[in-house]
Amino acid sequence: MIRHGPTAWTEENRIQGHSDIPLSAAGRDMVCGWRVPPDLAAYDWVSSPLSRARETAVLLSGREPAIEPRLKEMSYGEWEGLRLPDLRAELGDEMVENEARGLDFRPPGGESPGELQDRLRPWLAEVAARGRPTLAVAHHGVLRALFSLATGWTMADRPPEKLQWSAVHYFKLDDNGELSAERLNVSLEKP
Repeated sequence: MIRHGPTAWTEENRIQGHSDIPLSAAGRDMVCGWRVPPDLAAYDWVSSPLSRARETAVLLSGREPAIEPRLKEMSYGEWEGLRLPDLRAELGDEMVENEARGLDFRPPGGESPGELQDRLRPWLAEVAARGRPTLAVAHHGVLRALFSLATGWTMADRPPEKLQWSAVHYFKLDDNGELSAERLNVSLEKP
């Protein structure tokens, strides 16, 4: 999996969720500077339907990816467009308690990471059944949800490994669609 390049909202530390924010000019420049490992050329490329992920996939592969709606970012409901530090300052203990819920964390009017995982599981089973190596270009929340499925991390505390942005993350699927982390943080930046 590769996370999409930066948008104007990324640069402003705003929560994007389902909001369809395109790559910024700086984000396009960053993605154009990435180097995809040669083994990924033979993979099936799929993308979230959101323009920031689809455009990242096109810039990296030179072709239109298959669109997979289940790869859409987690919905942050009423918090989309807001900044996490502002929410923490405004909501105080309420936010601390919500974040401590881990997979059950829920923004008002949004979905939880656990619900995002429920949305991703059938897609993972379909990818496993096809038996073809697949690269997904998606979002921060999707990457964290996959990482949680692969490692058993409950999201109630810090992740066992920091996931880098300008990187490809390799996961392995067994025949039942169960996920394990294979290689994380393989840099996309040119040496």
